[in-house]
Amino acid sequence: MALNMFGQTRRRLTLFYSLMMFFFLLLLVFGMHESMEWSITSEQQREVLDTTEDVLNEEIILLQRHGSLADDSEEYKASNGRLYFYAFDNHGKLINYSRAVPILEPLILEAIQKWNVPEDQVMEFTNTHNFKYEYKILMAAKPIIIDGENRGMVYVGKDVASVYNGLRKATLILGLLSLLAFIVANFAGHIMAGKAIVPLKEAYERQRQFAADASHELRTPLSVVMASVDVLGNDRSIISPFLQQVIEDMRDEVKKMTKLVGDLLMVARSENQTFKLMTEKFDLIEAAYEVVRKMQPLADEKHIKLLFVKQEAVAIRADVQRIKQLLIILIDNALKYTPSHGVVTVKVDGDFEKNKIRIMVRDTGIGISLKDQHKVFDRFYRVDRARSRDSGGNGLGLAIARDIVNLHNGELYIESKIGEGAAFIVELKK
Repeated sequence: MALNMFGQTRRRLTLFYSLMMFFFLLLLVFGMHESMEWSITSEQQREVLDTTEDVLNEEIILLQRHGSLADDSEEYKASNGRLYFYAFDNHGKLINYSRAVPILEPLILEAIQKWNVPEDQVMEFTNTHNFKYEYKILMAAKPIIIDGENRGMVYVGKDVASVYNGLRKATLILGLLSLLAFIVANFAGHIMAGKAIVPLKEAYERQRQFAADASHELRTPLSVVMASVDVLGNDRSIISPFLQQVIEDMRDEVKKMTKLVGDLLMVARSENQTFKLMTEKFDLIEAAYEVVRKMQPLADEKHIKLLFVKQEAVAIRADVQRIKQLLIILIDNALKYTPSHGVVTVKVDGDFEKNKIRIMVRDTGIGISLKDQHKVFDRFYRVDRARSRDSGGNGLGLAIARDIVNLHNGELYIESKIGEGAAFIVELKK
């Protein structure tokens, strides 16, 4: 049980560390991609604006030298295909250019016809859904002003799709490296969590050993004290009602202490795997009826109706004393949390098709919230501490019940809602 608990703790620590590392790496990759994209975009836009300014100056020089922007050649000028420009006179006539790739030129000319972008800004447009060629174009424009007269417009653009393709590849590589780092960090986190738990295991083992030794050593003096109390209780020379009440209170407290010591010793033995079951074949119905009959006075004292629903006979091979102890714990727990005039139902039946036996103890008490259901089997855990203390509970009963079920390779679980009572269900193999 302890190994399982520490194993779960280690897995939770590893999972927590892995989630933190995952979100950190995800944020890192996203931040790197966004920062690189912003940096590339700003640099490309600046380059387009600078190129537009250079082309404008060249066109102004050409105009001043020749008096016209028109080119004598009928053919398009050569271009690198990525960076292009188009110059129009103030009548909208194309008079100079360095053409873009032919597949993009219609799109560019259409954009020029609809141009309404300020001269100090860059327009960006990318693929349409029905356009197979991948492109991402940045484009700017400036008017040709000479001596205060508008002589035309220069449009400069650049296809930067390859740059952004490189950015995507870099992001993909960064993502793969981050995934590799995540795997390595996850493995390292698992190792570190294991090392961090080592001193906790040692402290837990010392605590468990102390509980076992102390419980074992306390049994003898408690037996002596109980025997002494019984002698005083049977001494007819003590006639004072006050002293008789003191002796009775001492007997009750010693009984509680003896039960607590016995519970602690059983928990320590079950965790140390030194507890041995004395299995035998017996009728579970008969054993359960005996326990219900013994618990009936406690139910009557609290004005609670204790019902036993049974079959004719259910045979099982198990430790009869531990099964009885299991039933006592579950019924006692149900009686503690059931108000007066409530009902506690004990049901035992067998599922012959699945070769299982089912024990259910249902109450009409306050119920157990969903967040507390997985905690009630922890040692010393009590949902209502004040009420448990008043009723003499020490928080070990359900933990012992779980250990008994685990020793029999069975299952113990809860079905409950607040205000609708609770049902503790045990499933054992026949």
